[in-house]
Amino acid sequence: MDPTAPAAPRGALLIVFLTVFIDLLGFGIVLPVMPRQAEPYLTALELSPAAGDAVIGLLFSVFSLMQFIFSPIWGRLSDRIGRRPLLLLSLAGSVVFYALYGYAVTFPPEQARTALGLMLAARIGAGIAGASVGTAAAVIADCTTPQNRARGMALIGIAFGAGFTLGPLIAYFGLALFRQEPWGVGALASLLSFIALVIAVAIFRETRRPDSRATKEFPTLGRTKAVLGMPTVGALVLVYFLSIVAFANFEATLARFTRAAFGMGNDENFLVFAFIGFVLMLAGGLYRPLAKRLPETQLLAGGVGLMILGLAVVGGVAWLAQGRAPDASGMTMLERSFFAGSALAVSGFACVNPSISALISRRSSPERQGEILGVNQSFASLARIAGPFLGSMLFSAHASHALPYVAAVGLLALVALLFPRIARG
Repeated sequence: MDPTAPAAPRGALLIVFLTVFIDLLGFGIVLPVMPRQAEPYLTALELSPAAGDAVIGLLFSVFSLMQFIFSPIWGRLSDRIGRRPLLLLSLAGSVVFYALYGYAVTFPPEQARTALGLMLAARIGAGIAGASVGTAAAVIADCTTPQNRARGMALIGIAFGAGFTLGPLIAYFGLALFRQEPWGVGALASLLSFIALVIAVAIFRETRRPDSRATKEFPTLGRTKAVLGMPTVGALVLVYFLSIVAFANFEATLARFTRAAFGMGNDENFLVFAFIGFVLMLAGGLYRPLAKRLPETQLLAGGVGLMILGLAVVGGVAWLAQGRAPDASGMTMLERSFFAGSALAVSGFACVNPSISALISRRSSPERQGEILGVNQSFASLARIAGPFLGSMLFSAHASHALPYVAAVGLLALVALLFPRIARG
C-alpha cells in the first residue's frame, strides 16, 4: 500500500480483530470441555483408552488440518473477489458450525456414533470457517502503510491473546448460564459469532483496492511451492513454522506439566492459561509502540531470543522439579521461576507473530497479499498439528518431562541460523 493511500475503510481493523478473536474464542470455549463431553460417547462405544484418546486427538487436530488446507484458498479468493465476502462467510460459518457442535452433544450415549460424527463435522466446518486469519492479515496490509504494517499486524496477536484468555472463562460462565446443559458451550460460541457477523455486515467495507490485478488461477500445490520459493518469503514461512511448533510444544504440555511438577488441579490450570493469554494480549499491546521505533527484523530476533530464554527456564524448572513432592504451603521459587519463564516465552512469541506477518506482507506484491499470507497461515496451522504431537510424544520420554522444552529451544536455535538470510531480504 502506498504511503499516501487513503485512510482505512470504516471498521476494517475492528472486524479483523473480531474475526480473529471469534476464531480463537470459539477454540478456547470448546477446548476445556470437549474431551469431557466426548467421554460418555467413547465409553458407550466401549473403545480402548488408546482408541478414545485417538478420537479426541482427531477432534482437536482436524480443526487445524482444515485451516492448513483452506487458508491459501481463502487468501487467493480474497485477492480475486474481495476481503469482505470471505470474512463474512467465515463468521457465518462459525455461527452454523458452533451451533452444530451444541446440537451434537445433546444426543444420548446410545446414539454415540451420531453424536461423534456430528462433533467431527462441526470441528471440520469450524476449521474451514476459521481459515481466514491470512485474509484478516491481508485486510491489515490493505489498510496500512509499509511503515505501520507491523503495528497493524500486532492486532492479530492481541486478538489471539484475548480469545485465548476469555474463551475458557466464557465456557465456564456459559455452562452456568445454561444450567450446565452440554449444548450451552456451542450455543454461546455461535451467539458470539452471530453478534460479530451482524457488526461486520453493518460497518465493514471492502479494503481490496479496485485496481488490484490478482491472477485468476486457483490455489494449487505448484503455486504454494512458488510462494515458498520467493526470495526470503520461504525462509520467513519456515521461521514461522518452527516458532509455532516450539510454542505449541509448550502449550500442549502445559496442563500436564503443572500437574506433574506442582500438583495443580483444573481450577489452578485455568488460572495458568488465563495468565498465559493475558501476557500474550499485554505483550501484543506493548509491541505496537515498539514497532514505531525498531525494524521488524530486530523485533523478530528479540522475540526469538525471549522465547529461547523463557523455554530454557521452563525446561530447567522441569529438570529441578522431578521427584519433588508438590508443596501446598504457598508459591515456591520453582513455581515463580516457571511463571517468569512462561511470561518470557509468551512475550517473545507476541513479537515473533506480527513481525513475520509484516515482513512477508512487505516483501509480497499487493495483488497477492491474500494468497501469500494465506500460505503462511496454512503452515502455521500445520505447525499447530505437529507441535502438540511432538510435545505429547516427548513429555513422558524422560522422568523430568523437560524434553518438550529442550526440543523447543533446539528448534528456535535453528530459527536463529536463518536470521542472516532474512536480514538480507
